[in-house]
Amino acid sequence: MLDKNALFALSLFPYLGFLWFLTRSGKTPRLALWGFYSLLIFVAVTIPAGLYAQVRHNESLANIDWLHGSAELFLTFSNILVVLGFRQAVISKKQSQT
Repeated sequence: MLDKNALFALSLFPYLGFLWFLTRSGKTPRLALWGFYSLLIFVAVTIPAGLYAQVRHNESLANIDWLHGSAELFLTFSNILVVLGFRQAVISKKQSQT
């Protein structure tokens, strides 16, 4: 059976496929696309933060608030970009219809 770290690593491949299709479609708002890509920064920050938490504090990342919160900041930033990108697209679409 796969442990959570292996599953986390394997989940990267479907996400990269998702990004490839999203980019190739050319229909995703640019800012939202940046948001989806910036989620990779969250992943890149979370992995070393989790390792640091385990090695330095012998705890999981979720149990060290300042470290977990810092990593989650990148997830929040990514989500904001996605929402603003789609919001901008909806507003543009409404304006073009009037």
